Amino acid sequence: MTRKLAFVTPRYGTAVVGGAESAARMLAERLVAAGEWEVEVLTSCASDHLTWENTVDAGTSVERGVTVRRFPTAARRLVEYFELDGRLRGAPQAASLAEARRWVALNGPQCPELVDAVAATDADVVACYPYLFATTVDAIAASPAPTILHPAAHDEPALYLRAFRVSFRDLDGFVYHTRAERALLERVHPVAERPQVVLGLGVDDPAPGGRPGGDVLGIGDRPYLCYLGRVDEHKGCGMLAEFFARYKERHSGDLALALVGPVSDRAPDHPDIVVTGTVAEADKWDILGGATAMVNPSAYESFSLVVLEAWTLGVPVVVNAACPATMEHVTRSGGGLWFGSYRAFEAVVDRLVANPGLRASLGAAGRSYAESNYRWPVIVDRYTAFLEAAVARGRRPPVATSRLPLVVEGRPYARTS
Repeated sequence: MTRKLAFVTPRYGTAVVGGAESAARMLAERLVAAGEWEVEVLTSCASDHLTWENTVDAGTSVERGVTVRRFPTAARRLVEYFELDGRLRGAPQAASLAEARRWVALNGPQCPELVDAVAATDADVVACYPYLFATTVDAIAASPAPTILHPAAHDEPALYLRAFRVSFRDLDGFVYHTRAERALLERVHPVAERPQVVLGLGVDDPAPGGRPGGDVLGIGDRPYLCYLGRVDEHKGCGMLAEFFARYKERHSGDLALALVGPVSDRAPDHPDIVVTGTVAEADKWDILGGATAMVNPSAYESFSLVVLEAWTLGVPVVVNAACPATMEHVTRSGGGLWFGSYRAFEAVVDRLVANPGLRASLGAAGRSYAESNYRWPVIVDRYTAFLEAAVARGRRPPVATSRLPLVVEGRPYARTS
């Protein structure tokens, strides 16, 4: 008998560049391809995580074999969210439950019709991805089926809000990207006794277009460092651009930096920094394959698929020492180096630029790690076994079942960049 899984995620689609949302899409597509589970996705009509403006038509579609049902958001994100966030982030543990629930509601997206669809679902399991958003908290409260969470958590102020601790009581299982994520959640919230699995994600085979990465970037045969993902201050891009500019002041030479991905914040303006915006998949692989190293400067990652993608091409990586998830990958694999200050960044870049043998050995170690641990057939088998166990156990008696307050009035947030 074919089982049915319903994913709940705030955004969905190939145009959405976001770690958690992309992870949910890839997992949904692989489950459908395996043929053992029917999968549907319940999501919003928004594509912008900063405004939650409805930009995609509501309704049902089939995308790469996955049934996708989109529902309109009740309102755009309000300026009040940023005001409340600024007040609570200094001491999130001290926020009252009411304040925390209002923060989650304002963080959005609020999709009343989506939550009603969860309440009426005939799915055998509901999987929410990630923890941070109103759609997740409301879906956990409304779901009649065994409900699991892919937290995609990292150590940020929101994780300590009481609203999430209350919501997590109703869950039937947790699926983590890394051991570090599991340790973090068990430290912050009393979830250690719940069924859990450290799953990670699978890595697709590279699909390059066959062009030199420097040609795609328009820099010829210059060596370059590469960042892949949303160009956003929250992702550490501002710090990376600042460190690279300082490096170039101290070191003459042709080394460039490519920031590859959609731009959420103001792009850095530097003659040796190339900002591409969103690129085609083949161009992404070509750029990555030609890089001296792939740099992920974010301290807030729960997995970092781009690190594994770099390793599939034998490209070494450089990560932020403050990020437990990426440090776990690097220390377990031996596939990269790390920095915790500008001086460390400078030393790491100097070593990689000057030593092709080091680059080759790091890249080879990373490739072996990715091949051994993160191929899709292994991931799908482990995940379906966890889902089957959740079905067998059934739904826990709910402890906290109230939905978030609906917030639809106020001054909408509008992008200024």
